[in-house]
Amino acid sequence: MPEPDAATAARLDTFADLLLRWNSRINLVAERDAAAIRTRHIADSLQLVPLLPPGEGPVGDLGSGGGFPGLVLAIATGRPFHLVESDRRKAAFLTEAAARLGLDRVRVHPTRIEAVTLPPLAALTARALAPLADLLPHADRLLAPGGVAIFPKGRSAEDELTAARTHWHVQVERFASRTDPHATIFRLSEIRRDGPPGD
Repeated sequence: MPEPDAATAARLDTFADLLLRWNSRINLVAERDAAAIRTRHIADSLQLVPLLPPGEGPVGDLGSGGGFPGLVLAIATGRPFHLVESDRRKAAFLTEAAARLGLDRVRVHPTRIEAVTLPPLAALTARALAPLADLLPHADRLLAPGGVAIFPKGRSAEDELTAARTHWHVQVERFASRTDPHATIFRLSEIRRDGPPGD
């Protein structure tokens, strides 16, 4: 994807600085310097931008933590985002970051994923949160008809997909990660359960 424009790059720098300040208190990410955060987390999140569906439909991010990928994508796209984070301290960071960056289309939901109520989403993201089989029920519940789930996955990506397909039908697109040679990004659509819930 193209490099962010100057205004977006400046916002991302502000975000990285704020993250580092909070990180000393609540351990949002393992990295402790801005360069590592930019390469390990921000660039990793930005590569999802071209995978989002076009338009202004809202996007949800589950387990947003330090803002990856949801807050970074909100900065890069300007579209409505719903960040779901059950840890109250991390949710407080996300709320402050969104306010500091003027992201008035970002909503932070400090609650468990199972309990959250969102508008029908055009897309759903989650990074390093849970196995695919655990994410698909949330995608099924929260996505609008025609919506897509975008889930970066590591070395176990294909094993997770095989396990999930025992109970779920999904249309799968695969994209190689630009930041991790061992990672795959799944873009999933037509998500539906292949049997009764809980089977």
